[in-house]
Amino acid sequence: MPPNAAEIVAPGVHRIRVGRGDTENAFLVEGDDGFTLVDVGWASAPAVITDALAALGDRPTAVRRIMVTHAHPDHVRGLATMRELTGAEVLIHHADAAWLRAGRVPTGGRSGAVGSTLDRLPFMRWTPVTPDRTLDDGELVEGSGLRVVHTPGHTAGHVALHHEPTRTLLIGDAAFHLRGLGLGPATLAHDPDTRPDALAALPTDVAAVGFAHGAPLTGDAVGAFHDFVRATGRSSTS
Repeated sequence: MPPNAAEIVAPGVHRIRVGRGDTENAFLVEGDDGFTLVDVGWASAPAVITDALAALGDRPTAVRRIMVTHAHPDHVRGLATMRELTGAEVLIHHADAAWLRAGRVPTGGRSGAVGSTLDRLPFMRWTPVTPDRTLDDGELVEGSGLRVVHTPGHTAGHVALHHEPTRTLLIGDAAFHLRGLGLGPATLAHDPDTRPDALAALPTDVAAVGFAHGAPLTGDAVGAFHDFVRATGRSSTS
């Protein structure tokens, strides 16, 4: 497979490796009116995504909307360029919209000193982007087949996206699949103690899981994700 080709996760759901190996992913989702792009990546990602679209026989303008799981630089540093190339509308949860417009994670946006120190570095800033509209928990985004699941913790406005036609869950950074399944470094999260509650809010009847960081889980391997959620997630009443 060419390095910039789109890899099928489920029918109509394509993974694009926008970083080295399995470290960083974006997703293209086929819909009623074209593609929905879920996340972008660093500044180099738009070139990788347009190559993947070309491999699918499409131009950048086939992307009708860009849905951002959260406003962290490794997901949005290439967003302004991608919006310019595609003309797509940008959607993000309302709790992260101010961060996206500011072009940076604000002071106090991370729980730990390491994360806060990183956010002061120039390469962690991005070109400010004003979203075309904001997302709400439970919303089914017209034309995309994606339902919004608000999963705060990594950021206040973090969302997972459930592709209902294929029962594919695109989880952003609500969980990582690097050297096993985990919640990721607490220092990089806004409110790490709420992340297990967010996992408990995820739909359980899923056939595939796509991660922003790590290889997707499909087929029988999805059972490992279900086990992880049961072991790690908790309801707000527990």
